Amino acid sequence: MATLRSSARNPVHAYLFRGEEGNGGLAAAHGFAASLLCARGGCGTCQTCRSALAGSDPDLHLIHRSGASLSVEDMRRLVSLAHRRPLQADRQVVIVTDVHLLGRAAPALLKTLEEPPGDTVFVLLADDLTPDLATVASRCMQVPFPPVSHPRLVQWLTGLGVDEALAAVVADSSGGNPARARVMIDDPDVSERADLWASVPDQLTGSGMAAAAMVRTLLESADRAVAPLRAEHERQIEHLTEQAKELGERGLPGRKEITDQHQREERRWRTDALRAGLGALARAYGQRVLVLAGGGASNREARAAAEAVGLITEAARALTRNPNEALLLQSLFVRLESLAA
Repeated sequence: MATLRSSARNPVHAYLFRGEEGNGGLAAAHGFAASLLCARGGCGTCQTCRSALAGSDPDLHLIHRSGASLSVEDMRRLVSLAHRRPLQADRQVVIVTDVHLLGRAAPALLKTLEEPPGDTVFVLLADDLTPDLATVASRCMQVPFPPVSHPRLVQWLTGLGVDEALAAVVADSSGGNPARARVMIDDPDVSERADLWASVPDQLTGSGMAAAAMVRTLLESADRAVAPLRAEHERQIEHLTEQAKELGERGLPGRKEITDQHQREERRWRTDALRAGLGALARAYGQRVLVLAGGGASNREARAAAEAVGLITEAARALTRNPNEALLLQSLFVRLESLAA
């Protein structure tokens, strides 16, 4: 964060915050925006700081993808906002989320970064540095937001009063993401879900019907995983609606945009549940590698277990491309079965 503190005094035109949503990147982007817009460099108490942190400052613009990926239309909006003049501060800040999902819109963003308006600072948020993002990243100062380590996340969760055994499961399933972990502790099925995925190797019997049934069970489990986040979103809507009423509003301003964002988060959460499940499955096979190697098993068996981990990792990466999840998992299970044959 020392990089951001020094950058606030003399900022470059674009920053790339790398790390999964929930690892602190978006909160840091708002805090960085406050320091850039505040006349005192980010005092934290003035109206500018408070509105920037809340995302409502007139010189702070947020761009979220309107579909499965950032579209050319989203980039047109970015270009339009970037060329406006600041309304109150000496500069304006444009925050763009999910930049790892640029796709065909990458050239439009790249052109804007190569010819940046002098009074606009871009903060791009991306889960990881994909090949499509490499050229865009080269035009930015990169700031990493890595996952929280397993021991630190367990310590934080137990500090919140979470049972240590549950904290360990949540830390594993959340991928080191504190925001995800905080919601997952309210999920009564989180331990059962991890056990379900870990049991997959023992359930692969070579029967296509058994594999198909297993896929259905796992996808239904992923659907249920979204329930705690959906409940959190409902509470947010209720709270925002009450605040709007206190301010004399007849309804919640921007309700559609908020609910659209919630739906995107819920779709992503479901994908993350599948990715966490695949992580539990990979760990199960990884444990087999250690057991087989230590138990005098044949090199072929140990190699097969190690290859299984590679296939699972490949499937987890494929989730970012919005595949047919049932076909992806069924194909994975068929390949895992062939390794055991």
